[in-house]
Amino acid sequence: MSKLVFILPDGTAQTVAAIPDTSAMRHAVDNGLPLDADCGGECMCATCHVHVDPGWFNKLEPAEEQEADMLGVVDDPSPTSRLSCRILMTEKLDGLVLRLPPTHR
Repeated sequence: MSKLVFILPDGTAQTVAAIPDTSAMRHAVDNGLPLDADCGGECMCATCHVHVDPGWFNKLEPAEEQEADMLGVVDDPSPTSRLSCRILMTEKLDGLVLRLPPTHR
């Protein structure tokens, strides 16, 4: 099974098992990580915003228009900002590293 690594705002790394075709947001929520995900993965709130580790960013599918629009309103944006509800795990993403921005609790 693939792994997904979340770096929390305090710098702590949390590695979780990643189920294919399941969003990174769902993995964070199911593992009790401090990611709000208020809209439940509908790409309507941007509370699941993460910074993708630069080495992984180009391995993701490009953001679609709705996600790009939502990224325009996030706190702490970065060039590698994405919504974790739009990152679907695959075997090629085994070891993906996502950082929760400092605005996450």
